[in-house]
Amino acid sequence: MSELNLQRNVAESLSRWHAMIRTGDLGALPDLLDPNAVFRSPMAHTPYPGGNVVAMILNTVFNVFEDFQYHRELATADGLNVVLEFSARVGSRELKGIDMIRFDEQGKIVEFEVMVRPLSGLQALGEEMGRRLGAYLAAAKA
Repeated sequence: MSELNLQRNVAESLSRWHAMIRTGDLGALPDLLDPNAVFRSPMAHTPYPGGNVVAMILNTVFNVFEDFQYHRELATADGLNVVLEFSARVGSRELKGIDMIRFDEQGKIVEFEVMVRPLSGLQALGEEMGRRLGAYLAAAKA
């Protein structure tokens, strides 16, 4: 695959991701995910595998976050890795974070890693995600 096609595939997927965030509708997210995609949580030591699991996590966190907004976008030279800086609130806790997204050559998301600060924001996020998805995620890892 040519470098131009690769960059076009990733740019199209990233554009679709931003459109979903803008409209608040992540219904098309499974189409962007490789079936073997993994999610790396800022709270968990091991990744959560599987496109369906990644979709469930991202849909849930999108509903947990309030006032979510992306600020900056950085990409590697090959275009396969993108970092998106964001801010949001969880209840009264403000947080900043980054989404590190790795794409394959077809533009499918193969890895989605999140980092969050400060600790108080991360704790609020972890508590709410645990409340909403704890049992599901434990079963997904088993």
